[in-house]
Amino acid sequence: MMIQQQFAKSAAALLRNDPGVIGLAAGGSWIHKEMDPYSDLDLVLVTREKVAGNKSAMLAYAAKLGQLLNAFTGEHVGEPRLLICLYDDPLLHVDIKFVTLPEFHDRVEDPEILLDKDAALAGVISATTAVWPYPDYQWLEDRIWTWVHYIATKMGRGEYFEALDGVGFLRARVLAPLMQVKNGIRPKALRKVEKELPAADMDDLIATVADYDPAAISEALLHCVRIYKALRAQLFPADITFHTASELRSMAYLQEVSAMVQ
Repeated sequence: MMIQQQFAKSAAALLRNDPGVIGLAAGGSWIHKEMDPYSDLDLVLVTREKVAGNKSAMLAYAAKLGQLLNAFTGEHVGEPRLLICLYDDPLLHVDIKFVTLPEFHDRVEDPEILLDKDAALAGVISATTAVWPYPDYQWLEDRIWTWVHYIATKMGRGEYFEALDGVGFLRARVLAPLMQVKNGIRPKALRKVEKELPAADMDDLIATVADYDPAAISEALLHCVRIYKALRAQLFPADITFHTASELRSMAYLQEVSAMVQ
């Protein structure tokens, strides 16, 4: 049994007699049978009363489950209900999302139930449907050319670390998810792209990784645009509004900056 499974089994046993707990479930790589020695453990702890937002209560639950080294809430990833934990003996990263039973209805996947008092979690899963978030094509098209212009301004000013971060943002938030959709893979940014994407797409992503060099950053950004336009042509439906004027002006500006930094 892997350390993640051992920890989850122990956590379920420790929480079984807690009157405030309705159930415990595991998601992420656990349910996709992709867990390996480097995987973290994604747990969903369903409680009768709301615990999320009360950091002391969240920490108290986390401390019950093992030798807690450190923990912090997940506002930086847009999920304040999440407690990101590092345990020792064994050393393991565990994410615990604290939800109430009504909140458990809204989920991106169907987790594997580890503890389910009165079959409440199973009842929710059977009665509702998990919805995985897919890219909003119009949302991307509304933003992409302003992002391209912004990154170009950073190049022009000589803020190359900022420009590199901008290219990395496009790679993770725009290109990789669209490539995953194209290949029939659930979009999840750069997670496991090395294993899941075909060689041609990987070559394209690798070409967006630039050295700390203005000419290399410029070419990486231009390549991001080429990839985006190719994916847009393949994936976007006819009702998407393309921002042609923004595209033309942003690309002209990028070409100007690129010529300046060569």
